[in-house]
Amino acid sequence: MRKNYLLIAIVLISALVLGACQKQTVDTPEVESAGTLRIWADEQRAPVFNQLAAKFKEAHNVDLVVENIAGIRDQFLVAAPAGEGPDIIIIPHDQLPQLTESGLIAEMNLGAKAADFSEQALKAFTVGGKLYGMPYATENLGFFYNKDYVTEVPTTWQGVYDLSKQLIEEGKIKYGIVLAGTNYDAYPWMTSQGGYVFGLDANGDYNPQDVGVGSEGMIKFGEMALQWKEDGILSDNLDNTTAKSMFLNGEVAFFMNGPWEINNLKAAGTNYGIANFPDGGVPFMGVQGFAINSMSKNIALAQAFLTDFIATEEVMLELYEAEPRAPAFLPALAKVDDPDLKAIGEAGKDAQPMPAIPEMGKVWGDWGNALSFIFTGEKTPEEAYKFAQEAIVAAIASNTEGMVNLPGSWQAAAGFACEWKPDCADTAMELGEDGLYKATFTIPAGDYEVKVALDGGWDTNYGKDGVAGGDNITFTVPADGEVTFIWDPNTFLLEIVLP
Repeated sequence: MRKNYLLIAIVLISALVLGACQKQTVDTPEVESAGTLRIWADEQRAPVFNQLAAKFKEAHNVDLVVENIAGIRDQFLVAAPAGEGPDIIIIPHDQLPQLTESGLIAEMNLGAKAADFSEQALKAFTVGGKLYGMPYATENLGFFYNKDYVTEVPTTWQGVYDLSKQLIEEGKIKYGIVLAGTNYDAYPWMTSQGGYVFGLDANGDYNPQDVGVGSEGMIKFGEMALQWKEDGILSDNLDNTTAKSMFLNGEVAFFMNGPWEINNLKAAGTNYGIANFPDGGVPFMGVQGFAINSMSKNIALAQAFLTDFIATEEVMLELYEAEPRAPAFLPALAKVDDPDLKAIGEAGKDAQPMPAIPEMGKVWGDWGNALSFIFTGEKTPEEAYKFAQEAIVAAIASNTEGMVNLPGSWQAAAGFACEWKPDCADTAMELGEDGLYKATFTIPAGDYEVKVALDGGWDTNYGKDGVAGGDNITFTVPADGEVTFIWDPNTFLLEIVLP
């Protein structure tokens, strides 16, 4: 029979409180540690857990402290080893391997509750055959369309093209479709043409030696996208925020996005529907879940909180209602009767799990740049994706662990054979005796953008105000001259000294 760790913790707390009333000697730090759990959540989920905190306190006399943290994984990598991290974090499954490799995540034991979770979701939180988290939601893109313009969704991309052309000629829309990004957000279209990122090995795991960014299918997608753009069917916009606005405002009929956009669409009153991707395209699947800090003094209490309080139909449904993503907890999923959720699930029934391997961090930049090069005319579709393929293969083969780099628009302007390249050896920074990373380059006058990227990839990067994964840092060089970059690994802030 599984031990009820939560009950044990509550009994312990009650005994300590009673002892205090009898004026016995009590070790205060141990009481506080046993009676408080800290959770790091992002801005979408933090409000939900703040609401649950009062309910948890009332039911179990344990305080729940919820902190809204941006860039949870990157902040956790610094805080946890120093003993300053939370007891529990909420992360997507593809960020888990870096944390487990660092020994920062405790192994999870769901006991009998394991049978109540989606097998696919549990697999996503399994590393090296061991479970390191408790999943709570799955997510993938769907093919959104505007019902004011589309009554029957085409099942082929040619059908999407033809209908879009008709609607544009009738003056109902400006474009047929808009992309919200250059890689992840366009992936269902890419896979429909045979494109892929990593092939699979004999065990069905992603093989980092089989990179498919330069495959025939990926090139075919690039050729289609370019032709559609030139024909005025596909918008030339590649910005996520702008793409969302265009669909909300009825400027386009089709849009690929995820369940996180549903509440915005409802609030805007957009008459939308969700369908499967044309020509059998499949998206990536992501899994959100909880992981426990291996350095926590409250591992047993944290485990009990997750299995006995969170892993319940009531709480899992509250999480779903706050942000509509398919529950990984099967009893809750069975109670969800939402046509949007079912449509998203149908669109992702054959979804590919987001590759949770370190090499994926060396893919995003070059893969995404390829479509940008195509749209600007700098490279043909074949040149763009072949170039990206070669760069990714070289990055995977190179040892960039410990590298601190400055990828940005300034790299090529400064004369280097790279642009927005986190593994460009020519623009790597050097660690000084003062603990700061520095680099000086001659840069021509102009406006530029830059970020700080670690380990030659985009998995760990810092932008404006030192925010992990934050906005690009902009700077203006008034006249040709030397520009010095200084990065503080403690504050994550980048100082730029202009000529």
